[in-house]
Amino acid sequence: MNHTAAPQQTAPRNPVPDLLRGTFPVFAEYRPLALGIHKAIKQRLPEINAQQLRSALHIHTASTRYLKMLSQENVRYDLDGAPAGEVTAEQRQQASETLRDRFKKKAEQQRQERAARQQEDQRQEKLRKLADKFSKPR
Repeated sequence: MNHTAAPQQTAPRNPVPDLLRGTFPVFAEYRPLALGIHKAIKQRLPEINAQQLRSALHIHTASTRYLKMLSQENVRYDLDGAPAGEVTAEQRQQASETLRDRFKKKAEQQRQERAARQQEDQRQEKLRKLADKFSKPR
């Protein structure tokens, strides 16, 4: 009797982010996007599934690279790379705060992981010393 586990099924990868980066340089360059850009994308690429587009836009605009650009730029861009609005001071500040929080959280997580590794190393060292102590011939 074979007791191998069934392979885990994962959701298919959303191909839209790659399509957007390959089709529109503003996505590849992570430039701040014009507000309502989803409408322009749907006009040019009507075959894109609306849910996948929403997901792709969320992934893109929440990425660290995009937030870094948003925090530094004053201009938003359309699909052709032409200026299409401005990034407000409030939007730049929000992007900066999001990045700061993200980096702070990552640094804290790394500190905790380092502390856990050090604790485990100390535990292993104590066990090794105990094993050495009791395995020595008398």
